[in-house]
Amino acid sequence: MRLASILTPSGFRTAIPVGDAYVDLHATDRGLPACMKNLLAASPAVRKDAAEAAKSPKAVKYAANSVKLLAPVPKPGKILCIGLNYRDHAIEGGKAIPTEPVVFGKFGNTATGPGDAIVLPKVASKVDYEAELVIVIGKTGKHIANDSSAFDYVGGYTCGHDVSARDWQFRGEEKQWIIGKTFDTFAPTGPVLVTADEMTDPHKLQIQLRLNGTTLQNSNTKEFIFGVPHLLWFLSQVVTLEPGDMIFTGTPPGVGIARKPPILLKAGDIAEVEIEGIGVLKNPVVAES
Repeated sequence: MRLASILTPSGFRTAIPVGDAYVDLHATDRGLPACMKNLLAASPAVRKDAAEAAKSPKAVKYAANSVKLLAPVPKPGKILCIGLNYRDHAIEGGKAIPTEPVVFGKFGNTATGPGDAIVLPKVASKVDYEAELVIVIGKTGKHIANDSSAFDYVGGYTCGHDVSARDWQFRGEEKQWIIGKTFDTFAPTGPVLVTADEMTDPHKLQIQLRLNGTTLQNSNTKEFIFGVPHLLWFLSQVVTLEPGDMIFTGTPPGVGIARKPPILLKAGDIAEVEIEGIGVLKNPVVAES
């Protein structure tokens, strides 16, 4: 099932895209949750009802051009991120293959959706792009096993763009990973969330980033150093994972700062992240006013 979040006259609503429209699930069936977090946390029977609601002749629909498409989880509880999780990206940067996940985070202010602008901060001059597969948690979990049962905690997957201010991330001897990653608008996601039951293997997905139509990143999640179960096991030792939490799983090679000469984001650019089986996340780039 493909799920989206839209802004309607009644507020944020979880929807299912059908043709050139979105079915408002809660408006169609008042028994269905209005927000993505609650739908992800609901039982399989509720999600089945959601799929049936989208097919109903009485479904409440909004034309795609009449509502704003939001990030699939408009207000995520936690945004956890993994660095250096593609073998080919680690090699690109001359880094040793990590022996455990490299973890950092972003704050809620970074969350934004399809079509929303990536804002280049006045105080940053080296803003980079990073295409990423994002895991969206669907069930509360702590000390999750590092085996196939970990997939039971996955609600779905979406495209993510881990925008990074490199001049802040690598600032000083101590470095500033979090602050370099958490400027406003630095975590676009979307356009839809593909539920875990539809994504049979997240470790075999083509992933690309295009800047103004030119492909700059092109790899496959088979290059993951740490797969989905390992990441959920590692993270859930420390934090309780909850429905709607997002895990950015790392970026493939081709990032701008590693190029000679570097290619960095500038006002007027159009960035597109495309992941096989999910779709295209497209965002314009603007300068902070």
